[in-house]
Amino acid sequence: MKKVRKAVFPVAGMGTRFLPATKASPKEMLPIVDKPLIQYAVEEAVAAGITDMVFVTGRSKRAIEDHFDKAYELESELEARGKAELLDFVRNMIPKNINCIYIRQAEALGLGHAVLCAKPVIGDEPFAVLLADDLLDGNPPVMKQMTDTYDYYRCSVLGVQDVPRADTRSYGIVDARRVADRLEQISAIVEKPKPEEAPSTLAVVGRYILTPRIFHHLENLKPGAGGEIQLTDGIASLLSEEQILAYRYDGTRYDCGSKLGYLQATVVFGQRHPEVGPAFDAYLKSLGG
Repeated sequence: MKKVRKAVFPVAGMGTRFLPATKASPKEMLPIVDKPLIQYAVEEAVAAGITDMVFVTGRSKRAIEDHFDKAYELESELEARGKAELLDFVRNMIPKNINCIYIRQAEALGLGHAVLCAKPVIGDEPFAVLLADDLLDGNPPVMKQMTDTYDYYRCSVLGVQDVPRADTRSYGIVDARRVADRLEQISAIVEKPKPEEAPSTLAVVGRYILTPRIFHHLENLKPGAGGEIQLTDGIASLLSEEQILAYRYDGTRYDCGSKLGYLQATVVFGQRHPEVGPAFDAYLKSLGG
């Protein structure tokens, strides 16, 4: 009975919606107050008991590797200046037992292809997939909620939420029936359907737990929407032989792949920040709204 110990972070995307900020820096390194998006995603995985972080990277993504690497010069400078608190934070950004593994996706052939690139590291184990530009704020963390669900049902689990019908063309949409509180059994999944053709308004967001059998289906896929290997198509194929569950997570999603979602997350996390929260909240109130 294998537990979910590995997580895949597909971080090879171009981040064109945030140009020019992402021209030379990965979108996953955009900060929400003082932590980049990728760190929030890794911390969520750590909280779920995951120990192997597999980053599927592309060109211009070196900053992600550097972020999680040891920074000797920075540590020496902080130590020399007596900045003990910052030094401790930098040294212990992630626990010592966490392994960071980097795989290069040579061509941008879609999310399904990015996940498939991780197969040599994942092997025959269940694994999580986290998209860093979906910032999920939950207590307990959303991936912990999902690994607990996986531990009980022992099948693939997709994080989902209801969206306005007009927005279905931006998501993978599931057709499902309720089996328990927050849980539905999926009978079909469609990538970015038109609102009038969508089987429901239940959309998959950037959190997945998948069985290793998904690799077989991704390997045998033909390119789908946009000429890419779509993870949604692989999941649809996996449905033919395995149960897959949709989990309505307890938490709030901020779509930080969009400018509006990114700004919303910045405001909410800024208001609760232990250092600047009270002053920032007072400033917002002074604007009079």
